[in-house]
Amino acid sequence: MTIEAFDISLGDDVLLDLRERLSRTLYTQPSDSAYWAAGVDPGYLRELVAYWAGEFDWRAAEARLNAFPQFLAEVNGRKVHFVHLRAERPEGALPLVLTHGWPSSFVEMLRVAPLLTGRFDVVIPSLPGFLFSDLPGQPYTRRGVAEIWHELMTGVLGYERFGAFGGDIGGGVTQWLGALFPESVAGVHVTSAVSTADFSERPATPEEQAYLDHLAAYDERDQGYSEIMWTRPDTIAAALADSPAGLIAWIIDKYRDWSDCDGDLEKRWDKDTLCTVATLYWATGSIGSSFRQYYDYPNNRPVPPISVPAAITLSNEPAYVGLPRSLPERVFSDLRHWSNPGRGGHFMSHEEPEQVAREITDFFGPLS
Repeated sequence: MTIEAFDISLGDDVLLDLRERLSRTLYTQPSDSAYWAAGVDPGYLRELVAYWAGEFDWRAAEARLNAFPQFLAEVNGRKVHFVHLRAERPEGALPLVLTHGWPSSFVEMLRVAPLLTGRFDVVIPSLPGFLFSDLPGQPYTRRGVAEIWHELMTGVLGYERFGAFGGDIGGGVTQWLGALFPESVAGVHVTSAVSTADFSERPATPEEQAYLDHLAAYDERDQGYSEIMWTRPDTIAAALADSPAGLIAWIIDKYRDWSDCDGDLEKRWDKDTLCTVATLYWATGSIGSSFRQYYDYPNNRPVPPISVPAAITLSNEPAYVGLPRSLPERVFSDLRHWSNPGRGGHFMSHEEPEQVAREITDFFGPLS
């Protein structure tokens, strides 16, 4: 296993090609007169693409990203990209691994990470197949990523004990870390992808069933994007890998839907951040490989009982409205921290970094 320092450095030819493609974007007419009713509003997309092509300063964004110490590690023959921030007072500092989801990136965690270094070392990996991290050599599962992260934290970075935090895919990875490695994982903290249990032995309560029915109804309205990525990822990837406007539309559709933004995307995401994330996906050609965890999803198995200390700070997004505490308690036998702040959605670490920093510190502080 090797580790080396890494800086992001996109070639001028990549940026020129991107701007030229953006300048040739063709736009559709809206399917509905209501703003964003049928997906990304074509008028907003035109405005964002014009900003990306003309005003957005990638070199300034690149410098901001490179202000965070980044590395590439070889884990089981595969490349893993990560940010690594050391605690201001190293003695007794608990390491934390923060894991993002889809269609996100390590950028999601960069607002909260500096707020944690007073007490913690912070490691922010890019998920396999995202940006600068290689796809795994076997089917892509949350358990498999947890095994990679454990090797990164213990075998590569030399930590004997660490905490884990994440949401969405990162929440699933975090739970598997706690289930598989209780001897080295001090605790797990999730904001979404909260596991539910097998109900064969203990049927759902009326409150639990009401939530499960709500979730199923929400999925019927929301899951169109995932159906194509589960069944035909290469088809949609071909379009998005060739059209940067299509790529950013695919991403911001979920940023608006899943953020706690009241329908106003830029309440949570300024154009510079949106263009930064989209440029990273574009330049690395990784939108298609980011779909692999959808295509391989049937290989996932239910998370077994988790005995390490656990915390939930519940995402304020439609999928988690009404989630009763009793459901995660079926999986987490030591649920020590339960919080429903009513602020911050799917990308909570970016949307509410101060809130997340307080929640992480309140939970992991006593475990240090």
